[in-house]
Amino acid sequence: MTSTGRPGWLVPTGLILLTAIPVGAGAFRVSQLAGGAAVTPDNARFFATPLPVVLHIIGASAYCVLGAFQFAPALRREHPRWHRVAGRVLVPAGLVAALSGLWMALFYPLPAFDGDLVKVFRLVFGTGMVAALVLGFRTARRRDFRAHRAWMMRAYAIGQGAGSQAFTHLSWMAVFGDPTVFQRALLMLAGWVVNLAVAEWFIRRRPVLVARRSTEPVTA
Repeated sequence: MTSTGRPGWLVPTGLILLTAIPVGAGAFRVSQLAGGAAVTPDNARFFATPLPVVLHIIGASAYCVLGAFQFAPALRREHPRWHRVAGRVLVPAGLVAALSGLWMALFYPLPAFDGDLVKVFRLVFGTGMVAALVLGFRTARRRDFRAHRAWMMRAYAIGQGAGSQAFTHLSWMAVFGDPTVFQRALLMLAGWVVNLAVAEWFIRRRPVLVARRSTEPVTA
């Protein structure tokens, strides 16, 4: 079968690009904390208790960047050990990102541009990410790889929320200006919902693709 292999890298490349904005913002935040930047009302909570936000940034960055390569079919097929080793890194990194995010949602004071609805959404989706990671790990141990794939894709979709939320916010601001507190909450929700909808589409489409490929003639 002849193939350039390029289409298989489109999804990982897109996911890394989606990660670029939150990873860059996280790196800037860490540099502020390390460099002793001026304390403002927007960042005072991070200076008061820096460990959770640093853990969140490191965990989420590692999870989203490394996780993107799990979506490369050629890499999984030709280097199966890579997929397993990366998974052993991804589950702890994802749990660190999700649990630190839950801690921040519960204990950091809300900034002026956030509201209780955003807090509720963060708690719901953070808990959902933890549950999906745990279920993904358990199904892999049971060698139920179809369920493992589905749960890990759902966890990754939630973990990539910050990247999609950057686009929902930028799109809104380009047309309507700064969102209100309520509108910001809905834009945050939209990022997670879109990601999960795309993940579910891939999960449910996969058996159809496998069935089609099994009936296609092999060309030399």
